[in-house]
Amino acid sequence: MTDPVLRSERHGKVALLTLNRPQARNALNAALAGALCDAIAASQDAGCIVITGADPAFCAGLDLRNLGVETLAQLPSYTAAQVGSKIPMIAAVNGPAVTGGFEVALLCDFMIASERAVFADTHLRVGVYPGPVVVDLPRRVGGAWARQMSLSGDFVDAQTALRIGLVNDVVPHDELLPRTMKIAQAIAEQPRDMVVALRADWDESVDVPVAEGRRVHTRHAIDGGFGRNRGEDIAARREAVLARSRDQRGG
Repeated sequence: MTDPVLRSERHGKVALLTLNRPQARNALNAALAGALCDAIAASQDAGCIVITGADPAFCAGLDLRNLGVETLAQLPSYTAAQVGSKIPMIAAVNGPAVTGGFEVALLCDFMIASERAVFADTHLRVGVYPGPVVVDLPRRVGGAWARQMSLSGDFVDAQTALRIGLVNDVVPHDELLPRTMKIAQAIAEQPRDMVVALRADWDESVDVPVAEGRRVHTRHAIDGGFGRNRGEDIAARREAVLARSRDQRGG
């Protein structure tokens, strides 16, 4: 039996999605794009989604030699699927993340990178006008680095990606999934309604004038009914938080 182009697993409340076309460096064609859309939709009952690639690459972008459709517009929109996700997504970048693959990683809430990870936006070099990277990359690394990466098409290594704020952490390759899954499990423990509201709050309030950001934040807090917490409920949760802090600090 042929291996699926995408492997979907559940680890507790975390959905692990693995792009699985290693012979094509996990390049996106119609089959893989459609499978990614379906898997994200099917994972909306999880607490967090982790997206990674089968070694040696995260995703080499679009498989232009075997796209499976006649035009790019006919490709299933993994972008819409990721943007529409109600739950957080983390990219565990295990190797090269290039162009469309770079966009898949950028569309996640944040990235954890293996020491083997490299990143590049080569849209202009292959004669394709960029997609979501135009919007997402400057918000992650600032305008100057976004312009350097997209205009040059040059690769950025993992340590540079960490320095410029593209990734949150760089870890040894064998520790990538354990580290990312640990973070994902921590996210999945949080109250789902607050996680959904907080992500929507950030989407609307970041990069707007501060007064508007505060207005948006207040609206989300009120609409979510989060001002009705009782003191005794918060106190009970606080004890659990303190216990967790002691565990993380080793006592």
